[in-house]
Amino acid sequence: MNSVELYDTEVLSYTNPDFTSRADCKPLIAKTRSTLSVSLLLLALAGCGSNVTMIEPTIPAPRIEKIPINVALRIPEEFKDFVHEENVLGKESWTIHLGNSNATFFEQLFGYLFDGVTVIGPDDDARNFAFDALIEPSIDGFEFSVPNQSKTEAFAVWIRYRLRIFDREGNNASNWTVSAYGKSQKQGIGGSDSLQRAAVLAMRDAAALIIMQMDKATNISSLAGGGLAPPTSRPVKVAADTSSNQVPDDEEEDFGVFAIGGIDDEAE
Repeated sequence: MNSVELYDTEVLSYTNPDFTSRADCKPLIAKTRSTLSVSLLLLALAGCGSNVTMIEPTIPAPRIEKIPINVALRIPEEFKDFVHEENVLGKESWTIHLGNSNATFFEQLFGYLFDGVTVIGPDDDARNFAFDALIEPSIDGFEFSVPNQSKTEAFAVWIRYRLRIFDREGNNASNWTVSAYGKSQKQGIGGSDSLQRAAVLAMRDAAALIIMQMDKATNISSLAGGGLAPPTSRPVKVAADTSSNQVPDDEEEDFGVFAIGGIDDEAE
């Protein structure tokens, strides 16, 4: 009997040399739970950011007669590498990389629209290329909304492009802004795919407007065969909901309210 008691006592002393009561462990348990809670919170906060990388959009081939002119398409570096970053309602962080999709979009679009297209880089000397007109696109504005903002199940994207057109001598021929809109219903959990689709639809909306209004808004066909820009060319704006609206460029436009028309994936 004594040997058994001695054996049990020895085992207890051996396996738990620093054993304390359950009450003594409560502060340690509370500290552990607190550390775990902080770690989970930091992990959750780290997950409140979304990165959207655009795919290269495709534009259905339009049934149109090409404008009989050869153009050079100059892609600025900031246009090709355009990134939009925004915190939505101070909670969600979004980073949207339009990237090379912009360059691909305009190269494909102008291939449908003009007789010939030559793509030149931002550092290329335009005088080394043969063309009737040079077009340089840029992005004047980019906005988007998510379901938390609109209180709907839709993602929406607004893009305002600017097209600067020059004749073969480098004179400014036109300065045209094109406003476009796309909306896509929420799919899945994260929303990145839905926002990406909304951006593609906005690009297609811009493409439709450019195809229909390019020559009317810019008179680019007058530069064919070496034509030069008139000395007093006035820049114009044409929004996605207009046909041939032309207003002086120094008139301000409310970027947040041009979203009329556009493309909704529910209507496709």
